[in-house]
Amino acid sequence: MDVRLEQLRQVIDGPLPEIAVRFSRFLAPDWPHRALVIFTRECTGRPRKVAGDREIVDRVTIAELDAVRETVGSGEVVTATVEIGGAAHTVRAVRDETDTLLVVVAKPSRATTPPSDEVLRAWFAIVATSIRQQVAQASPDYLAESRAASSERARTIAQLTETHEDTLASILGTLRSRDLDDRTARAAAAETASSALIALRSVGASDRELATEVPTAAFARLQAELEPVLRHLPGEVDYVRPEPDGRALPGEIAHGARAIVRAVAVAFAAQPAVSRLRIAWGFDGTDLVVDIRDHGAGVLDGAALTRQLAGRLQTLDGRLEVESLPGWGSRVCARLPLEAPEERPDENLLSTLNPRELEVLGHLALGRRNKQIAGDLGVSESTIKFHVTAILQKLRVSNRGEAGLLAAKAGITAA
Repeated sequence: MDVRLEQLRQVIDGPLPEIAVRFSRFLAPDWPHRALVIFTRECTGRPRKVAGDREIVDRVTIAELDAVRETVGSGEVVTATVEIGGAAHTVRAVRDETDTLLVVVAKPSRATTPPSDEVLRAWFAIVATSIRQQVAQASPDYLAESRAASSERARTIAQLTETHEDTLASILGTLRSRDLDDRTARAAAAETASSALIALRSVGASDRELATEVPTAAFARLQAELEPVLRHLPGEVDYVRPEPDGRALPGEIAHGARAIVRAVAVAFAAQPAVSRLRIAWGFDGTDLVVDIRDHGAGVLDGAALTRQLAGRLQTLDGRLEVESLPGWGSRVCARLPLEAPEERPDENLLSTLNPRELEVLGHLALGRRNKQIAGDLGVSESTIKFHVTAILQKLRVSNRGEAGLLAAKAGITAA
């Protein structure tokens, strides 16, 4: 069991995008499977973490995973035949209390008996909790990867939508032509094509719903997260929620804003004699404005707080203002643009890197050499050389120093 616990530690101690691959390797000896999917709406950039048979994992949809989740109660393990990747498969599904879903597409049974479902549920609970903590911390690495994934997905959906809209519009134009015979057939075909066009256009809306949060709901979630942090604050805490103006809040902005408020709240609470704390979100043009003020001694260490939040702010193109007046109190204001700048060549290039290349890039940002990176990641030095070559090509830079500079600007660094 000690060996398995050490192996499980290695599953959760690594880049978040690859956690499904590591968990798949961990489960394989006891639960042979063709594919594995971890599904959580906590990760707005990549809600599906997948491993295994590409014929399955490349085709699995959010709708299929939502349907599976509805059949599994919180904390339950269910074995059933469901539709995954467009086909019926026998799966073992686990729904953790964090509402994270695990779907394991089973291989044909073998003679040996796997551990109990309770063991699987307990192991996945550790993995699900790790995912939630990494997302809640909203590290610069996570935010950069999430923004890159969101940009990549939005571009792909836009391209698909434009292509198929043109195709379906052409079909409709032909079917509606008065020069064709058999009106009944044309009417039925036109109705089918119209339905397909509506369904296709809804893909973009569905993706936006997945990748965004309603501002008031995002703020309410912040309040729930802060409750245990500020429970013992001697003073009063006022929450000023954003006005419901109908705009959507990008998921990475919501996660980043909550992470910033948590860090600032902890810093405020550490001061002596804080009699009141005010936490407000609002909108100023194209920015989300996070404003935290207190009535206290006014001894907040603004320099330390600025250094602590620098990575997240840089990743989100945000700005921070810190003011302290001894005897009166302190104020911290963060401004986070809701839209990324139109010209983001560095970010577009970073989005072409796979998770392992992003991990190696984080080490380059710290000036580490291939041998040290190989030792940290547990791979050969030649493997690191291969990754570095690919990184330089994809980022269109001539040396590892330039690549590291791009990573540092984006807030990507190794742990």
